[in-house]
Amino acid sequence: MSEEQKPVIALIDDEPEILSALVRLFRHRNWITLTCKDARSAHAELRHHRLDLIISDYRMPGTDGVTLLNQFKQSHPDALRIVLSGQADLEGVVNAVNDSEVYRFILKPWSNEDLLVTLDNALRYKEMALENQRLAEKVRRQQRELETQKKELERLESEAPGITRVERDQDGFITLSDED
Repeated sequence: MSEEQKPVIALIDDEPEILSALVRLFRHRNWITLTCKDARSAHAELRHHRLDLIISDYRMPGTDGVTLLNQFKQSHPDALRIVLSGQADLEGVVNAVNDSEVYRFILKPWSNEDLLVTLDNALRYKEMALENQRLAEKVRRQQRELETQKKELERLESEAPGITRVERDQDGFITLSDED
């Protein structure tokens, strides 16, 4: 897999031990992992990167993870957003899901296996969503082409009535008329 095809995962947490643990956990995956220690460095370092997943701590100095992910929702709308939190703050979870369209809210300490499954599922979900967008655009393009062809057939029919009708014999073969 080329570098352009590898999923890019941004990790944002003010605790270096958490970033270290996540980088170690992800090192055997075919992912590009970018780390930031706070919201300011995340904005500065990540704004020009393609991001597939953004994983942010919920409580950080200066801003909370939901606010940060909401900002990334504007700059990276296709990136899935995940919140890590040491507290089970139900109101925060609801706000995160509703405001920032967070894909998952994961409590610390996390299970490595569960976290990896969640990220694999998130990447598959993102891939399917992008494929659905691509297919929907293809359908729209084909519908436009069909509409153009339909208009052309209507134009031809108005100029030469009957030109678009095909006559077939009993065996299904096209018959040609001797009329002129």
